[in-house]
Amino acid sequence: MMVTSSTTSTTVPAAGSMEEFDATTSRWGRFTMLVGLVLSLAGPLYLVFFADLGITATQLFTAFIAVAGTFFVIWIIEPITYFPMLGPASMYQAFMIGNISNKLLPAALIAQASIGAKPGTARGGLAAVMAISGAAMVHLLSLLVFVGLLGTWLISVVPEDVTNVVRTYVLPAVLGAVIIQAIVSLKQVRATAVAVIVAVLVIFVLVPLAPVLAMASTAIAVICTLVITWFVRPRAPRAPEPAATVDAP
Repeated sequence: MMVTSSTTSTTVPAAGSMEEFDATTSRWGRFTMLVGLVLSLAGPLYLVFFADLGITATQLFTAFIAVAGTFFVIWIIEPITYFPMLGPASMYQAFMIGNISNKLLPAALIAQASIGAKPGTARGGLAAVMAISGAAMVHLLSLLVFVGLLGTWLISVVPEDVTNVVRTYVLPAVLGAVIIQAIVSLKQVRATAVAVIVAVLVIFVLVPLAPVLAMASTAIAVICTLVITWFVRPRAPRAPEPAATVDAP
């Protein structure tokens, strides 16, 4: 009598492959984000339930509605906006570290442009991961030196007029540089033209006509740009991106 046996095989990502990299970063990314959420909520929850501050459930709900009404659009639009440029692994880094638009996104775009990697590709995602790691280390070192060690002295010697100018213009300067870097690196003339036209119409036409939409203007501009760009995109097939691999330890 012949006995035949069948075995089922499961696909295991090869060591050093992008599949293994994505699986590892997703697993640890979810874990660290959950830990960060718990730690962020631990202090407020302790004050509410154990510090006898007299805070009622109605007050908590009212405060949440007020915050959600202000930032709800950002909760939706930021992941949609950043994901195509950063990739899944860098998204975990970015939302854990913060200062995405004025620090991490510029670093990622400059790194991608320096090596000729397109956002949204495996190579671009790896470049973003390395750039964000470097930006975070530089940021922490700068905080240690210029805030922790020299902060009080710098505030005392820097003229107030200079501080006011920096506070007013540093964010527009950084965001302007990010926009130019994105335009140069992506080289998408149609998408750039659509984005500029839509932004101008939203800011100078839609918002003055309907001021109530001012808080949602960013979301409206981004969504309209995505939809219009999809319809006017080039129909020619794109050349496949070279496969990127991660060296196994």
